[in-house]
Amino acid sequence: MTEKEIIARIRRLDKAISSYRKKNKLQYYNKDVVHEKQMIFHKCAKRNRWVFGGNRSGKTECGAAEAVWLARGNHPFKTNKSGVEGWVVSVSRDVQRDVAQRKILQYLNPDWIESVVMVSGKSSNPMGGVIDYISIKNVFGGLSRITFKSCEMGREKFQGTSLDFVWFDEEPPEDIYDECVMRVLDKKGELFGTMTPLKGLTFIYDRIYLNSGNSDEVWYEGMEWADNPYLDKDEVRKLSAAMSDDLLSSRRYGRFIEGSGPVYPEFDENVNVIEPFSVPPSWQDKLSIDPGLNNPLSCHWYAVDGDGNIFVVAEHYEAGKEVGYHAQRIKEISKTLSWHTDSFGRIEALIDSAANQKTLASLKSVTQLFCEHGINVNPKVNKDLFSGISRVKEYLCGAYGKKLYVFKNCVNLIRELKAYRWGSGDVPKKIDDHCLDELRYYVMARPKPAIELTKKSEIALDKERLIGKIRRKR
Repeated sequence: MTEKEIIARIRRLDKAISSYRKKNKLQYYNKDVVHEKQMIFHKCAKRNRWVFGGNRSGKTECGAAEAVWLARGNHPFKTNKSGVEGWVVSVSRDVQRDVAQRKILQYLNPDWIESVVMVSGKSSNPMGGVIDYISIKNVFGGLSRITFKSCEMGREKFQGTSLDFVWFDEEPPEDIYDECVMRVLDKKGELFGTMTPLKGLTFIYDRIYLNSGNSDEVWYEGMEWADNPYLDKDEVRKLSAAMSDDLLSSRRYGRFIEGSGPVYPEFDENVNVIEPFSVPPSWQDKLSIDPGLNNPLSCHWYAVDGDGNIFVVAEHYEAGKEVGYHAQRIKEISKTLSWHTDSFGRIEALIDSAANQKTLASLKSVTQLFCEHGINVNPKVNKDLFSGISRVKEYLCGAYGKKLYVFKNCVNLIRELKAYRWGSGDVPKKIDDHCLDELRYYVMARPKPAIELTKKSEIALDKERLIGKIRRKR
């Protein structure tokens, strides 16, 4: 065998081994992936276990591996059985798809899957859609089931089923937590949660964190970046240096923090406020609106560069006006900015879901009225207050290499960022926060970096204009 043939054979062997390991990730999890803190979690015999961990500490990995081990009936540290029923509870369907569901699928060998039932998307490509449940072949014979739940469904959708386990991927509302406690009662099942404490001193702090030493069933441990040996130490150092003390406490160490003083101490006018400039068309993204009639309506124009930095480039902020007036002003400002529109010539914007409520004056919702005036508003926004605040903090200090810049002319947003303060009950004061609400809606939409496009030919541009005219006539 020649040297060239030997090298080719080694490469084929490496590729085959890599493919096998990817398909059988769970087999290698407790050999060369799991770290010490994760193993402590898996070995813990208590029925209500929680990991309070920073981002990238490995908390979601151990939650997913735990769920698959239980469903398969081959948990290395537990008494196993067939026909296991479990729920995976996420904050929203989008987070389910991007986080918990993805991790579960990575630890499930495709040969173990009997069937996949989808909420949306195709069962042939479950990673790209939203899963309702997965039927899994259990090692004792028969089938187990992992069902995915979203806190957006509300408490009623969490009733009536006896379960062997529930995994909370991030903190649920208290009423949903209480329902899930009842779901595992009949089977003496278990609850386990993996979360980054972003919401302050909530019921989880009172009932789990403070109660773990006083209960035979409740247990927690903390995970931080240093516990994960697979994180690059230089990256950890750089990231730590970029974060404020509050952000570092929750995002690195997974600690509960009590709010006091300014909500956004990370905001630095010398850094985050910049002189306006002409934004390239490829950076232009969406508008975000917090509607108001007697209260001010706040609207800002958002752009994202190729590195993922967000730029707030213009604002409309006015009270006591009707939707038609606001829509006209938004169009005028957009025209001044040469802002892009969709294929129907409409301006795209996010809007508070409260805009779906009908107004007494027109018997139409604010969402409908904006659409009728040529503003294509999307009310499906993530309104989670504390997660949104945390995301804004990250952008303000550039924690993950992406920063938030506000043009100097956005005076109301700048004023609110400076004035926003914590109130009683570990909640920000609900005063003068219209700009900040729609800022949160935008950053929680996970804006993607701009893709620089090559200049289109005149023929391609004529074709797009013709298609647009045909659609508008329809």
